[in-house]
Amino acid sequence: MTAHITVRTPIDGSVLGSVPATPLADYAAICERSQRAFLAWRDIPAPRRGELIRLFGEVLRERREELGTFVTKESGKILREGIGEVQEMIDICDFAVGLSRQLYGLTIASERPGHRMMEQWHPLGPVLVVSAFNFPAAVWAWNFALAIVCGDPVVWKPSDLAPFTALECQRLFMEACKRFGPVPDGLSQVVLSGREAVVPLARAPEMRLVSATGGSALGYAVKQAIAGDLGKRCLLELGGNNAMIVCPTADLDLALRAILFSAVGTAGQRCTSLRRLFVHADVWERLMPRLIEAYCTVPVGDPLDPATLVGPLRTAQAAAAFEAAIGRAVADGGTLLVGGGREMPHLAEARYVRPAIMQMPRHTDGMREETFAPLLYAMRFTSFEEALALQNGVPQGLSSCVFTNDVREAERFMAASGSDCGIANVNIGPSGAEIGGAFGGEKDTGGGRESGSDAWRNYMRRATNTVNWSRDLPLAQGITFT
Repeated sequence: MTAHITVRTPIDGSVLGSVPATPLADYAAICERSQRAFLAWRDIPAPRRGELIRLFGEVLRERREELGTFVTKESGKILREGIGEVQEMIDICDFAVGLSRQLYGLTIASERPGHRMMEQWHPLGPVLVVSAFNFPAAVWAWNFALAIVCGDPVVWKPSDLAPFTALECQRLFMEACKRFGPVPDGLSQVVLSGREAVVPLARAPEMRLVSATGGSALGYAVKQAIAGDLGKRCLLELGGNNAMIVCPTADLDLALRAILFSAVGTAGQRCTSLRRLFVHADVWERLMPRLIEAYCTVPVGDPLDPATLVGPLRTAQAAAAFEAAIGRAVADGGTLLVGGGREMPHLAEARYVRPAIMQMPRHTDGMREETFAPLLYAMRFTSFEEALALQNGVPQGLSSCVFTNDVREAERFMAASGSDCGIANVNIGPSGAEIGGAFGGEKDTGGGRESGSDAWRNYMRRATNTVNWSRDLPLAQGITFT
């Protein structure tokens, strides 16, 4: 009997529907189909591959609000964020289309007369994408759009909390394929399952890159699964424990807006959500009362309501972790400044909470762990070096930011000895990255890079070529062999 995945919306806990899980017995055929698609797709010229992604972006533009509603119903993020996620998909399609004509190599000076050296980039092979519930479409699109223009088919294992979004994305891509013309069977496939699907799919010899987004446990599982295949790559986007430093010269109006969005947006369920706030003692009394007032009045409720800014937590487990983290912080000497209570209790199967701020006397072990909920730890500091050490003093290294009008502090923050995160911002919050930059972090965040800049190289293999156009055969390093 085929198992089914039943999905409840976090909006009110009602059942959205159920879908059949992909049987384990089908995985081998799925991976083989992806490999056959690769053998055909890699020989399609890259600009032609880009045309398919252009058409996909066109379809997404036509269905932006519809798909954004799917995202909201399954993830719980407010509708503006759901639609914004689809816009992010459109943006990465635009980026990938341009990239399809810019998969450049290098021409390299050869020491041997009559020789030319150059680099080429070739398609890598099938890519496995494992995505999380909080960005059920955009993170897949970051990988998918680039992989397709780079010549790689994609097998997608979405979160079992958001299978309908994945199926809708697949349907829209198939619509783009109809407009494009014939494409290889298996160019894009979806595997519906829980976490148990990740390891067998990652181990499949056909999968040449595993791109996984989730918690640290997922990263360890992927690393262990592929350890026996030296040629297999992984691209990991794992946890974040992101901090903001507010300096004495900061524009406090700007900082206030940035704190609010990055700490409570998506109900604190972004990997780039603000978790730790370090405020200089000179501005603490001017900033914190205003922040507490904003937390008291931020609208929490139905994410489909245009007036709402904070929707529900995705699961009951997330709500329990939120409450447990607050209790632990109090036990560590923290003071609850605002929030922490249940909202909309009449919805027994939904988990709405009031975003919370905990004032902490020191950097505790609890602060070093990521709680995927709208819980913000706040601390005073007196020196910039102290704040920088506190920010870097966690296992995660995804995103970070400083608010200052002192150019020395800003440059120090972005220097090699400054923030140890993959993203380091000045006068802007830690969340809301643009697709043009490479996205990812260091340390326990995994070291992966997705989306813009040269992240496309993850999906390709490099070949160094030397052409001898002379009638001689000189050897490198002046070696003679006769």
